Amino acid sequence: MVNILGIAHGGALFALIDEAFETASNSHGTIAVALNINITFVSSPSPGSRLIAEAQEMNQTPRTALYDIKVSDDQNNLIACCQALVYRKGNPLPFLSEGRE
Repeated sequence: MVNILGIAHGGALFALIDEAFETASNSHGTIAVALNINITFVSSPSPGSRLIAEAQEMNQTPRTALYDIKVSDDQNNLIACCQALVYRKGNPLPFLSEGRE
């Protein structure tokens, strides 16, 4: 997934960040949806490198939570960093209650 310059496409990096954000923010078992995502692209990964996204919850209230998300390559070089805010709807994740009726 490269752009016209032959470097990692920002949209592909965003998709990786969004997956880490989604997994972390919904890990409490209730529906959480994104309110804001701010990404800073720090460097471009080498072609073929493996990228890893890690999300850490920084703050949580009953209705919102703040996450710090970092993308690094397989050499532990920082590729992108992100701050993201989620809204917690309070409803249980639907797939957790399937088959329990």
